[in-house]
Parts: sequence; C-alpha cells; structure tokens
Amino acid sequence: MPDASQFLATVLAQHHPALGVFIPAGLHPPAAERRHIDALTRAGSGLIEIGLPSHSAPLDGPVIRAAYHQALRQGTDLARTLRAVEHAAGRAPTVVMAYWEPVQHEGPERLARACAAAGAAGVMVVDLPAYMAGRWRDATQDAGLCAPRLVPRHTSRPGLPSATAGASGWLYAPASTATTGYQGALDIPALGAFIQRLRASSPLPVVSGVGISTPGLAARVAPLVDAVVIGTPIVRALATDPAQAPSLIASFARALHPTSTTETRA
Repeated sequence: MPDASQFLATVLAQHHPALGVFIPAGLHPPAAERRHIDALTRAGSGLIEIGLPSHSAPLDGPVIRAAYHQALRQGTDLARTLRAVEHAAGRAPTVVMAYWEPVQHEGPERLARACAAAGAAGVMVVDLPAYMAGRWRDATQDAGLCAPRLVPRHTSRPGLPSATAGASGWLYAPASTATTGYQGALDIPALGAFIQRLRASSPLPVVSGVGISTPGLAARVAPLVDAVVIGTPIVRALATDPAQAPSLIASFARALHPTSTTETRA
C-alpha cells in the first residue's frame, strides 16, 4: 500500500474521528487555493477531499454545483485539479471526489494513474455505475489508490455486499438522504442503524458527510464514524468570504474533539 494510503489509514484509525473538509478544485486562483488549503488544515482538518468539477452533479445541492460550474467557467480541468491535489496531499491525506462523467471522459486508468502521481490516497466516484465497478477497481488497484465507495442509505441489507465489493479506504455513509447542502434535522438513530449494517458487512472505516451542517450535528454523528466530512458550509464560506472558512472549520474541529469527552466510537 503506498505511503499516501498508509497516511489515510493512520488518520482513520485514530481514537477520535477525523475531521475532513471538501474543497472543489478551481474555485479560486491557484495561489489563493493553496492558502485556503493551508489555513483549513491549520484550523483542524486532518483529511482533505478535492472535488473534480463536473457539469452534472446530481448528488450535490446548489452551493457545490455553483462552485463546480464557476470552476469550469474558469477553465478548471484535470490538470488544474491535480495541482490542487498535489498541494493538499502535502498537508493531509487527500482523496479526489469525482463523478463518473469526467472519469469516463479522461479514461479510468489514465485518471487513476494521474491522481496517484499527484499524491492522492484515493479517488471516490460518487455515482460509480455498477457495470463499471470491476474496471474501476482494477484501475485503482493498478495505480496503488484506495477506492472509497459511497453507499446510498436506501441500500438494503442483502444489497450491501455488492454495494461495498471492490471498495477500499473507506465506506461513505451519507448522514442525510438529501443532496449536499441539506440544513435540516438528521435522523441519528436511522443513520446509526445503517452504519451498524455497514460495519457488519465490511471491515472498512466508515466516513459520513452530507447534511452535517452545524458543529452540533457533527458532534452527534462523530461517535458513529471514523471521520466526518464538512462540505457545503465550507464551500459557501470559500465562495463568499474565504477569511471566515478557517474559523468555521475550527468550530467543527472543537465539536469533534472536545477536551473532556469520554465518548468512544461505536
């Protein structure tokens, strides 16, 4: 397993759940983007997801879709994304988040090799077609990458083995059944039951995001998982007032790692 994947495994094996941050590539010019990545890791993010912009992002809400579209208008492509990955990977374990459309356009094998060369620990294709799962598994294995898998909340218990087959690095359990950016209440008991089924089906770490819109919700999800990823709140801050993003991620970090906590993960 490459050093980047070992780095990721170490972070996910910590006693306290890791805090991850999602950053769409190309939202800002490269120099500003590097400063933002540095500031967010200093503020408490121990895991980075770099989003490869896509014209179609059906699992994302308006904030992330708008960020992707802005990045594409500014000419962000795979090469530009990989420069962000290379910088991020020097600060924290970094996983590329992608839709199948750009992966297919670039070619799964070529994209996997390029992400590995940039220092990524893995690539998660959030809408990976079932008929391409075998090819994608082979492409990531050949490149030495992890292949995290998003497992939809509606997946039945009998369907979990096929939904998790070929996954490595982690399993992603959405905290909400809505698109990213959801700001309502979370059904924590239902999420906990789903995560228990995931853990019974696979030994992989479990990461959660989608709808974890406040530090309070992050604190409630944290005991269930190995990492919590914050996306839309940070993307919104980066798009409107980047100076506020570090303090926001710091508030999530404090929620996940309170100084006097005695909770243990399920």
